[in-house]
Amino acid sequence: MSSAPTQRIAVIGAGLMGAGIAQVSAQAGHPVVLRDVTEAALQRGLDGIRSSYEKFVGKGRMTAEEAQAALGRITTTTDLGAVADADIVVEAVFEQLDVKEGVFRELDKIAKDGAVLASNTSAIPITRIAAATSRPESVVGVHFFSPVPLMRLVELVRGYKTSDATLAAARAFAEGVGKEVVVVNRDVAGFITTRLITALVVEAARLYESGVATAEDIDTACRLGFGHPMGPLQTADLTGVDILVNAARNIYAETQDEKFAAPEVMARMVTAGDLGRKTGRGFYPYED
Repeated sequence: MSSAPTQRIAVIGAGLMGAGIAQVSAQAGHPVVLRDVTEAALQRGLDGIRSSYEKFVGKGRMTAEEAQAALGRITTTTDLGAVADADIVVEAVFEQLDVKEGVFRELDKIAKDGAVLASNTSAIPITRIAAATSRPESVVGVHFFSPVPLMRLVELVRGYKTSDATLAAARAFAEGVGKEVVVVNRDVAGFITTRLITALVVEAARLYESGVATAEDIDTACRLGFGHPMGPLQTADLTGVDILVNAARNIYAETQDEKFAAPEVMARMVTAGDLGRKTGRGFYPYED
């Protein structure tokens, strides 16, 4: 990891993504405030971070002392006001515009002048999120990938009014926690990666839905034919079918491009609760 200066980091949302962002930030030496609305959510997030550090220690990627020190840099809170002193605030809440707008309206009141206000959104245009604040120049997309401690990529997304200074600060932060950065200069829904994977998953689901091939054969074709490490339907199950349906709807709402219209089978799966690995069944069944 590069030797970026230590900064105060706040992460809003202690789910899989938020906890992962807090984890890599603390591991890079930053003091981190992790905020969620319930103590139970915070405890789950902290347990996940502790478990991940233990695996890293077991594999020799960090020492037990380093893991303990990193854990010591993370504080948890249900008080959004605790982010007031943060240099960089990363929002990682549910992928829904009105939810994110609510968070950014509050951050606009609470965060200090000059703070970078970052969203981990995978599909919603940053310009729309930034419009909820009086300082859109300070808002930027910092899209991490799951699992955050293992995935090297971060998409930086420039909103219509994002300043060069904000983008540079976001880049320094992302590179400082060990990530490689790509920059999305035009703020389109879905950015680079979500547009590509959503189009592939949607078409794969259509092929599956219409009986052209089994889920296994569709995924095998992509793995062996294209060199993908994981097929699109396996990816949907890992990411969450609901997450990808949400992303498809966000991109479709912005573009009206039919290739992003999620097929009926995915909508039915969400209604039935077959969301992938996290619920035990998606395009594939999973044992506990």
